[in-house]
Amino acid sequence: MISQPRYLQLVRLSAWYDLFVTAGFATPWTFALIHGALAALAHGSGLPGSLPSFEPAHVLMANLLGSVVVVWSLLRLHATQALYGRYDALARFLFAAWQLYAVAHGATWLILGFTAAELAFGVAQLLPLRNQSGVPRVDPIPNKC
Repeated sequence: MISQPRYLQLVRLSAWYDLFVTAGFATPWTFALIHGALAALAHGSGLPGSLPSFEPAHVLMANLLGSVVVVWSLLRLHATQALYGRYDALARFLFAAWQLYAVAHGATWLILGFTAAELAFGVAQLLPLRNQSGVPRVDPIPNKC
């Protein structure tokens, strides 16, 4: 169980992590630099799997992902809420699932480092909250948009 203030710190920390890790994916130019560095690291690490060259459509997908994650990170930093942490946990489990799928189909095992971070933040953001009196809090996700 985690206190509300501590939980909100965790939500902000996960947002900073996302911003740091994905900001470079948001533009074709920065993505080219990151892709080159990751490809060299994957090749030099001796780990199984590969990081292939990207075609323009692949770069577009990476840029869209980077752009959305940057905006999502900025929202969590600017308007931190427990509800955002719950949604972020869901997104992290989805990301981890697709990363594991990619590795199982030949992608570089370097991805597993990111998968570990996704799972750690996802689990942490699902911890039950307690209010100031120490009583567990129920935070249902509202079904209104």
